[in-house]
Amino acid sequence: MQPFRFPSAGRVALTLIAALTLALPGHAGPPAAAPRPPQGDGVVMLTVFLRHDQTKTLEEINAQLDRTGFRKNFPPEGVEVVSWYVMMGVGQVVTLRFPPEKLRTVNLALEKGAWGAFRTEMYATYDYRPVWQELRNAK
Repeated sequence: MQPFRFPSAGRVALTLIAALTLALPGHAGPPAAAPRPPQGDGVVMLTVFLRHDQTKTLEEINAQLDRTGFRKNFPPEGVEVVSWYVMMGVGQVVTLRFPPEKLRTVNLALEKGAWGAFRTEMYATYDYRPVWQELRNAK
């Protein structure tokens, strides 16, 4: 049996921040300028975590993004950026909206442009805000 090892302070802090963020109400920020299409309208949403490669300096990361043309080519045409935030200690979190047939194009844009500067994670996403608001108003 292996001895118990305490998690690093950074990991504990990140977990705590994530838990607190998820516990916050959905109205923490202003609504997006573009109207939200209703669910079932033939679009999907994808949240992409662009985790910084911490073996590189910011200058090295930016140089890699310049070499790959990431800023010029991402997001691909026909893909809407719903939000794009920086999470200190993690990297960038981008939520996209696009027709399902654009999924391969989005994936290729990330592989060709972001890899080498970021580690990527992707999660299917949906807008819970209208549901939350309806539940809140029903009380």
